[in-house]
Formats: sequence, C-alpha cells, structure tokens
Amino acid sequence: LRLATNALFCGMGVHLPVALEGALKLKEISYIHAEGFPASEIRHGGITLIRNFVPVVCLAMRSDPAYDQIKQMVRDFRQKGAALVVLTDDGNTDFVGVAHFTLFCPATKLEMQPLISCIPLQLLSYHIADMRGCSIDQPRNLAKSVTVE
Repeated sequence: LRLATNALFCGMGVHLPVALEGALKLKEISYIHAEGFPASEIRHGGITLIRNFVPVVCLAMRSDPAYDQIKQMVRDFRQKGAALVVLTDDGNTDFVGVAHFTLFCPATKLEMQPLISCIPLQLLSYHIADMRGCSIDQPRNLAKSVTVE
C-alpha cells in the first residue's frame, strides 16, 4: 500500500462513513489518491478502477446485514487482481486465503462499530505515511483549523 498511487475504500451501511474517513485520512497524510465508495455501488464504475495490485480496503463486519454481499464482492475484487485489505471482527476467518492482509477489530454491536473501526484505518494511514517519509504532524496544504467568516 505504501507504494500505491491510488487506493479504494468500500463500506456499507454504518461503515460507509468509516470508509470515507479512511480514504480521507490516507489522502491527507500520505498523499495517495484515495476514494471511498458504498460497497453496493462500487460495481457501477468504481470496479473499473481495480486492476493489478490496486489496493482496496473493505470493511466487512459479521454483524453487518449485508455481510454476505460484501464477502462476495471481496472475492470478486480478488479475481480482478486487487491488493485486498479487509477490516473485520476478531476471530473471523472468512477472508483467509482471499485477502492479502486482514485487520481485526473487537466484535461489538453494529451501532458501536464505526467508533472502533475508525482506529485501525487511522493507524494504517499513519504507518503508510511514515513509511513514505511524509510529514505526519504537518501535512502540506492542510490547515489546522477551518474558520468561517
């Protein structure tokens, strides 16, 4: 992921804002072009961006009502040659042999998962920026606060 120039993030339901935040954080501190997509809509355009080794970060929690659909999409992304990173619940082995890398979060209620799943994505962005030699504490062209007049 640290050598990538583009990355895609996908989530569904309560995980969509987390995917969007993960893409934004990666963009802000590592200067990698990243976009977040609703997992249900990535087949309508976003999937055309997936080629050999384009990193795709998927949020796939077992308590998500669309878990089976997301699981199938992850398999489809793998067939297209994506470099897959899956964020899922502790103990979930559904992505062994499918994802290139799996991040785990403690299992909790669906309503609480966005709070917990943001943390690994922020740490992922932090470590990628660090490996790329980017200034993490002072990203370029990013204001510390936004003021409205």
